[in-house]
Amino acid sequence: MIWIYVAVGVGVAGLVPLVVLGARVLVAMRGLAREIDRATTRLEPVQGRLSAAIGASGGREG
Repeated sequence: MIWIYVAVGVGVAGLVPLVVLGARVLVAMRGLAREIDRATTRLEPVQGRLSAAIGASGGREG
């Protein structure tokens, strides 16, 4: 009967690293989402100026 408790304990101990790593992935994902939002906010004015410059040049190539 003791082997059942040992097996359950080993199973739970095996799940602990997966839970910890999953939590770390979620935290990193939130940080990446914030960084992407910040970069998008910073690039929007530049994108507008670039579009205006392309439109002013008539979009001609060559």
